[in-house]
Amino acid sequence: MNKLIAFGEHIDGYDIPVLNEREVRASAGILFFLALIAFMNAWLVGDFRFTRVFVVAFLIDFSVRIFINPKYAPSLVIGRLMVRKQQPEYVGAPQKRFAWAIGWTLALAMLFLVVINRVIGPINLIICSTCLLLMFFETAFGICIGCKIYNLFSRRQAQLCPGGVCEVRTALPIGTAQLAVTVLFFLAMAFIGRDLLSDTRDAEFLQSEAATTTEQAIPAGNECTPPDWAVAMGHADKWKLHHNCK
Repeated sequence: MNKLIAFGEHIDGYDIPVLNEREVRASAGILFFLALIAFMNAWLVGDFRFTRVFVVAFLIDFSVRIFINPKYAPSLVIGRLMVRKQQPEYVGAPQKRFAWAIGWTLALAMLFLVVINRVIGPINLIICSTCLLLMFFETAFGICIGCKIYNLFSRRQAQLCPGGVCEVRTALPIGTAQLAVTVLFFLAMAFIGRDLLSDTRDAEFLQSEAATTTEQAIPAGNECTPPDWAVAMGHADKWKLHHNCK
């Protein structure tokens, strides 16, 4: 019988509660996309409104996951809908709960800092970057960093990890030829990138754009004084650039 308050699904053939890794990764991808938009809005234009909305939504979603039931978390519901026709990949639920608790703690800190106290500074950047890193590794590589931390503190090691990394590893080895091709790719991109970045045609275009900008009215006085949030983030010079200030 389904329970309202539970963590993980009880599937025949599995000794522990499990979650569908495909749903989890889809959910992480959705949250990563929204978090990136919020982060870029705050970083580039100093608009923290979307960040505050996302922090509240993220905290509610993770609270439902941890304290009620993951199957009712909105992002996981959407994730299940998106991958409903894919073959499930069941992974252990205990380590996921620990990993999500890390995300919940970070979201709670952001709630007090950004939403309640409107604090703007390096601490926000560190927390946001950490969340983005965790979600990116989850959705892009299927690597749950929080699950690896779980093994450092839990007496009972994680079971049924994504990709079977907790069990015997049977992945194909990486050969010398593969490594050589990869190295050659980065070397080639270094030379190609150097030539493209130093193209004189781009320099001429930028100069013409700069000349056009100087003809426009440049704000003076207090209009060219960076706001406190830009100074706190070390973003003052970029703010001036965006506002045509010298």
